[in-house]
Amino acid sequence: MKDEKALEEVSKELGIITPVHKQVLADKINELINNDFQKLVSILYRMDVSEMKLKQLLKENAGTDAGIIIADLMIERQEEKIKFRQQFNKRDENISDEEKW
Repeated sequence: MKDEKALEEVSKELGIITPVHKQVLADKINELINNDFQKLVSILYRMDVSEMKLKQLLKENAGTDAGIIIADLMIERQEEKIKFRQQFNKRDENISDEEKW
């Protein structure tokens, strides 16, 4: 199961306020594809979703809903960021107060 924190953060990026699941994200992404593609591109860029990976997955899964593929990548990227922050915070706990700034 995908990390709920990542799902929540992706929802915020897409401007979705209510608690959601992946299909709601996919629907919003498909809406952006059809009505405001530039906004979607901007969101993907801001979230640092790999353009190469996205293009590859869309090509390999041509019959699959693009919204689902993009939602999965966005969630995956948020999970990576969350793990990185957790690792970074753990390292900070081992630094003495004198070395922190």
